[in-house]
Amino acid sequence: MSTLSTWAAITVVAGVTLASRLAGSFLAGSFLMGRADASPGVERFLDGLSVAVIAALVASSLAQNGLREGVAVAVTVLVMLRSATATRAMIAGMALAAAWANFPAM
Repeated sequence: MSTLSTWAAITVVAGVTLASRLAGSFLAGSFLMGRADASPGVERFLDGLSVAVIAALVASSLAQNGLREGVAVAVTVLVMLRSATATRAMIAGMALAAAWANFPAM
């Protein structure tokens, strides 16, 4: 997959996610959900939908790439579990991947 098509796919997925969130907030929130109560299961599903889209992007990247990306994701998960801060976790994973890519093995 070329870089342009990767960015195009990310843009489309981000747009669909944003549109679904906005539609859910504005249309369904005021029109549909004002008339009916959502079950807790439906609310959990809708809350987890954007996380599922991000997880699909990460899984796709892992399937197409190699060890560097896998280790970077593993470090990101470990930092997230230890610090409970998504920003620190993302910075740690990106820093590892960038360092691995830009510095040759000794």
